[in-house]
Amino acid sequence: MTSLSAERRSLDTALERAGFYPRLVADVVHDALDGRAPLSHVVQLETHFDRNEVHRHITVLVLTEDMLVVAHVDDQQLDEAGEHVMAQISTESVPVSQISSVVLSYVYAQPQNYTSSDQARELTLAIAWTGGQRLDMGPAGCADPECDADHGYTGTIAQEDIVLRVSVEADGAEAVENAKSFARALRKANTGPAGGGHPQSSDGSGSVAGRFSRNRHLR
Repeated sequence: MTSLSAERRSLDTALERAGFYPRLVADVVHDALDGRAPLSHVVQLETHFDRNEVHRHITVLVLTEDMLVVAHVDDQQLDEAGEHVMAQISTESVPVSQISSVVLSYVYAQPQNYTSSDQARELTLAIAWTGGQRLDMGPAGCADPECDADHGYTGTIAQEDIVLRVSVEADGAEAVENAKSFARALRKANTGPAGGGHPQSSDGSGSVAGRFSRNRHLR
């Protein structure tokens, strides 16, 4: 029980550190946990600038023994002075046994000089559970720079419900390591006897992009 209590304190500390309506977000997340003890978590805050407005979005992932809880909170100014603000909150509870794919992709700088102690500069975690797919299309080309023929289109298909991309430059080295630890805990829960054992879970394969969020927040 001590380790579980410590993880809950760690989650609350991460929400406080993010500074995005921490009490509100904590209450929503703990309500979604429905008394379950957190085993691992990821908290990521994003800030978007739209003309004279500032929009923030926080995504929280919390893993329990049998459930993955995903929470999203956005805020929006209702007046130019920013005196009236609205928060929109959504939570999703996904049984661990329903998760079909856990994909990790890494980016390393100067791979020719790689050593085992080197940290990834960037990590992308994609989690799928509904069977939904994302299709990225673009014009196809060829090796001839003089060619102006129509080669049709090419693209990649990625299965994902949520994508988290963290980097040392944007989020810090600790955030990258925390995301990696969360992915390991999720894979362990998903592929173990209680999770049902999905052979699709993999490490470093697939094509994924974008920030960590539900489909409408990907950019």
